[in-house]
Amino acid sequence: MTPPLIALHGPGSTLLIECPAGAPPLWRYWGPRLADDFAAGPALVDTRPTPSFSLDQTVPFSVFPTFGMGWFGQSALLAHRQGADFSQAFTQCEADWLEQGRSVRFTLQDDIAKLAAAITITLDGDVLTFATSLTNLGNSPLDLQWLAAAALPLPDNAAAVQSFSGRHNYEFIAQTEPLGRAIWRKENRRGLTSHDAFPGALVEAGGTVYGAQLAWSGNHAQTIEWLDDGRYQWQLGEWLAPGEISLVPGETLACPPVLATCSDQGAAQVAQNFHAAIRRRMDWPGGAMAPRPVHLNTWEGFYFKHDLPALFELADVAAEVGIERFVLDDGWFHRRDDDTRALGDWWADSDKYPHGLAPLAQHIVSKGMQFGLWVEPEMVNPDSDLYRAHPDWALQLAGRPLLTARNQLVLDLSRPEVTDYLFTCIAALLEELPIAYLKWDHNRDLAPAAGRDCRAAYHRQVIGAYALFDRFRAAFPKVEIEACAGGGGRIDAGIIARTHRFWTSDCIDAVMRARMQPGFLQFMPPEVMGAHIGTAPAHSTGRSQSLDFRAAIAVQGHLGAEFNLLELAADERARLRNWILFYQQWRHLLHSQVWTGEAGDSMIWHAAGSSAEWVLLVYRMEPMSYRHMPPVRLPFVDHAALYDIQPIGPAAHEPGGTFDGSWLAKAGLPVPPMKAESAVIYHGKRA
Repeated sequence: MTPPLIALHGPGSTLLIECPAGAPPLWRYWGPRLADDFAAGPALVDTRPTPSFSLDQTVPFSVFPTFGMGWFGQSALLAHRQGADFSQAFTQCEADWLEQGRSVRFTLQDDIAKLAAAITITLDGDVLTFATSLTNLGNSPLDLQWLAAAALPLPDNAAAVQSFSGRHNYEFIAQTEPLGRAIWRKENRRGLTSHDAFPGALVEAGGTVYGAQLAWSGNHAQTIEWLDDGRYQWQLGEWLAPGEISLVPGETLACPPVLATCSDQGAAQVAQNFHAAIRRRMDWPGGAMAPRPVHLNTWEGFYFKHDLPALFELADVAAEVGIERFVLDDGWFHRRDDDTRALGDWWADSDKYPHGLAPLAQHIVSKGMQFGLWVEPEMVNPDSDLYRAHPDWALQLAGRPLLTARNQLVLDLSRPEVTDYLFTCIAALLEELPIAYLKWDHNRDLAPAAGRDCRAAYHRQVIGAYALFDRFRAAFPKVEIEACAGGGGRIDAGIIARTHRFWTSDCIDAVMRARMQPGFLQFMPPEVMGAHIGTAPAHSTGRSQSLDFRAAIAVQGHLGAEFNLLELAADERARLRNWILFYQQWRHLLHSQVWTGEAGDSMIWHAAGSSAEWVLLVYRMEPMSYRHMPPVRLPFVDHAALYDIQPIGPAAHEPGGTFDGSWLAKAGLPVPPMKAESAVIYHGKRA
C-alpha cells in the first residue's frame, strides 16, 4: 500500500514526497510536471529488496538525512555534544499543510539526541523555497559542523553541473563539469558571497534543467553526491567555521532560504522562474518598481578628485543628455583623498565641500535628477578618527596581525555600539540631504574574522549587516540601495531582499561584460543588473570599443554612464543622448523576460520582452570567419504567429519585414554583415 503522499504542482513541475508512518518524509520525485491523477505505486521501501552486505533496514533518501543510523550519504546535519549525540535519527515526524497544495511544513524530532528540525517547502509558480531550522532540545550545547538548508533530489540521468566562478573584474564565468560517482563540491570561505563562487548552480538531466541558489551573503557550500540507487542529492547551506555555531539549550538556528526550480524547457525557463522569485522577494519604495532611472556614477570619471565647479558642470551636462540619477561616488567625505584613510568618518570633507554636500545635491535635484551617494559603512581605515577612537571595533583575533585590504579593516557588526554609530552618521546625511539612493559598497574579504569572544564571526557579521540594511530601510523607506562589493562580490538572493540593484562588476569593458552578464541573468532579473557605459579605453582592461557597442551591451540591464561627460565631443554627447532615449523608450521590454544565446561564428544575442513583443540585440564579438552571416534562431517566439520585425536604435540598419514564427525559431532571422564588436537591434511584434 502506498503511504500518504504530498504533492506540490506548479505550471511546469511537480514535487512528490512520501510520508511513511513514524519515519522521516522521503523524496519520491522532483521534475517536469506529472498529471494531477498520477499513480505513484507502492511504498519506496517495498520496491527495494535488501541488497547483499547491507543493513536489514533500508534507509532511503529523506528530506533531512541524518548521520550514523544507516544513511551513508552526505547527511544534512553534522553535530555533537562534546563528542556525544554525533548520531541522529528522528523518533517523531509530522507533516502539516500551511497552505493546501502550496506550502507544507515537516517537523522532525529526535528524542535521543534531543533536537528538532523543521523544514518548510513552499511552491510559488515553479520555484520551491526551502526554509529549514534546527532547535536544540537538550540541556547542553549542540555544536554544529554542517546544517543543510536544503537536500534536493536529482534524477539518475543528471549528467553535468554548471557553476559560476571568476574573480574581481571578471565575475559569473560559467564552469561545466560532468557528474559521476565522485562528489562535486564548491565552497566559499571569504565571509561574503564572493566574486569566485556564486552560491548556486544548474544541473542538466536528460533535457530537464534543475537550478538552485542559496539566499545568503556569507560563507556557503554546495555538494552534489551520487547515491546508491543511481540518483543524486544536492545540498546547499552555510559553510561554518570551526566552533562558529554552538546552540545553547532551547536555541534555534534558521538556515538561509534555498530557491530551487526545474524545467524541461531548458536553462532559459529556469532563469525566468528565478527572475519571478527574486522579484517577489524585493521590497520597492512605494510597493512597486518604478522605471529604472539612468545613472551617472562619478567614480571612473573623477575618482577621489572631487572638483566642485566641475561637478556642478557635470550635473548640467548630465541633465542635458538625459541622466536621471546622479551618484556621487567615493571621495566626498572627511580627508578622503585616496583609499588609505577616512573610512568611518562619514561627514563631508570641508576642503572639497566647504558648505557641505547640500549645494551640489540641491543643484542636481533642481536639474530634475535624483541624488545618490556612495558609502561603505562596514569598513574602517586605520587612518581615521573612528579607528583612533575605537580600534577594538574592527574584527580581529588576539595575537594575530591585523590584515588590511584596500588599506581597510572590517567593523564588527555584531556589536550594537558599532551599528548605532554607523546608523547615526549616515542617517544624519539622509535627513539633511535629498538622497534618493545609496551605493553601499564592501571592498574586502573577511580575515581574520573573530569577535570579542575570539570565536569565528562570519555568521554574526552577515546577520549584523542584514539588520543594518533593514534598519535603514525601515527608517528611510523611500531610499533605494545598491549592493556593491568590489563589483560582484555580494550578489545573492539574500541581499536583494534588502536592496534594489547590484553593481555587477567593477569591469565595464563591454567585451568582458558580454561574457559576464548572461551568467548574472541566469539567476537575477535584468532590472537589478547595474550596467554602465564606460570610457574607452576601459580602465580595467585598457581595451577600447565604440560608444555604440558599449551602449548596446549596457542596455541589457539597468543603464548608467561612468566616465567624465565633460570630455565628450558634441557629436558623442548627442550619440549618448540617443542611446539614453533608446533605453528610456524600451526599458519596459528590456526589464521583463530575457533570453540569451549564441548564433555561431562569434555571434551572441540577447532578447527581452515576451513572445508577443520583444527587443532583440545581436552582437558580433570577433571578425567574421564565415563568408556569409549565419541567421539568428529565436526559440522564444510563438511558432504559430507572424512577426513584424524592424531595426531600431542609434545603430539602425536596413529595413525589416514580416516573418513566420516557426521560421524564426527553426531557420532564423537573417542579419546583415557586421564588423567585430558591433551590434544590431530589432523590435519584433506579433503582426
